[in-house]
Amino acid sequence: MERMPSKATTADDSSGALESPAQHAEHGEVEAAPSHPAQPAINNPRLLLLALLAPLAGAATGVVDAIFRLALERADHWRNVLIAFAHRAPVLGSCGVVAGCAAALAIAAWLVRRFSPHATGSGIPQVEAALNGHLPGAPPRLLPVKFFGGLLAIGAGGALGREGPSVQMGAVVAHLVGALCRRSAEELRLLLAAGAGAGLAVAFNAPVSGAVFVLEELVRRFEVRMAIIALGASSTAILISRLLLGSGPDFAVVISAHATTATGPLPYAADATWPLYVGLGVVAGIAASLYNRTILGALALTDRMSRAPVELRAAVIGAAIGIVGWFSPGLIGGGDAITQHLLASGVVIGALPLAFVVRFLLGPASYAARTPGGLFAPLLVLGAQLGLACGVLYQAAFPHLGIGADAFAVVGMAAFFTGVVQAPVTGIVLVTEMTAAFTTLLPMLAACYAALLVAQLLRTTPIYDALLERILAEHHR
Repeated sequence: MERMPSKATTADDSSGALESPAQHAEHGEVEAAPSHPAQPAINNPRLLLLALLAPLAGAATGVVDAIFRLALERADHWRNVLIAFAHRAPVLGSCGVVAGCAAALAIAAWLVRRFSPHATGSGIPQVEAALNGHLPGAPPRLLPVKFFGGLLAIGAGGALGREGPSVQMGAVVAHLVGALCRRSAEELRLLLAAGAGAGLAVAFNAPVSGAVFVLEELVRRFEVRMAIIALGASSTAILISRLLLGSGPDFAVVISAHATTATGPLPYAADATWPLYVGLGVVAGIAASLYNRTILGALALTDRMSRAPVELRAAVIGAAIGIVGWFSPGLIGGGDAITQHLLASGVVIGALPLAFVVRFLLGPASYAARTPGGLFAPLLVLGAQLGLACGVLYQAAFPHLGIGADAFAVVGMAAFFTGVVQAPVTGIVLVTEMTAAFTTLLPMLAACYAALLVAQLLRTTPIYDALLERILAEHHR
């Protein structure tokens, strides 16, 4: 499950950063160690101290990331209000919308370039690189850049997720807590990973997913200390964030009339529908492979435009987002409203293919702008769209099975996520927590199995592995 990290040097500009094990060895603090060493023996007093620090770091992460979520909600609201107001004067208004989106993304890209280059994009690959000792872990200046840059980029309509900034900000906050308490490099590494998981938990109101994400995607092995600290940080982060955001799941799935004997809003899947969920997984795996290649292709395309300033490239992408937003405001932004609309069965089926294509292209384009913003939320939108489309087709082809298209939308979210990220446990737990659709767990297993298998057969590199390779190559250059 582990991968060998690429070689890279540590950034020179890393004030307040978590140093790599090799650097600490040079300073006489700790002995150099491989990126993923064997599990050390547990020191009970140190473990107890970390177990007490983890909830503190989680609480601080909960405050920061909950405020970030609230700010994004207000930004989405005011963006829609301004676009609606701009339609009163179509010519002037359209120019204002396009110019505003372009300016917001350009400013976000400038903040990243000028103050914290490692704040670009999702931030999850950067956290993984920091855990491996190849990049600075948590320079404090990254926090405001990620917060305000993400607010500008996503608030202006970029098809980016809030979880990327939330994860990286959580890592920064947890590292600062550990640094203030003068913890060792190894303990800072543990807190950094736990803070990242707490950030994901707050981003999607999914406490278990935060801890699972740390173990499956970030450290890529089960480690008792890491599990304890990740659970402690995620639990308190969610406790604090729910005081500000509420305690309900992120998405409200319409309760089916056939779900009276179920433990969630949807009925249990009939045995005869299981091959259909496997078919959905195959489709999701193919689409995920194409999506990964589209993201990397968009980044490569902007790399070839290196003579143009990054701010200009971001402005061009922002202008394109503004054009889409002028004609269809609901298709831009992080995409939570789109996913909720799909799960509420309020979508016009005829418009679904066009909406899928627009979002499929808009996500990679937005990510190529080199502004802060994640990938998870856009993935969930595409997965829900893909699943709903398959469900509608299955309904028409097999009317006697009583198929609910909304169940396929929920399963599609997990399957597409699995195909792109190739972290199936995180995907299944995340979607289940976000929808409370516990009755879809077994169909999710079938669909995620197929999606992961197809992605592997198509030789699809997990998206964060591919992005990590790019980041380390750029850092080395």
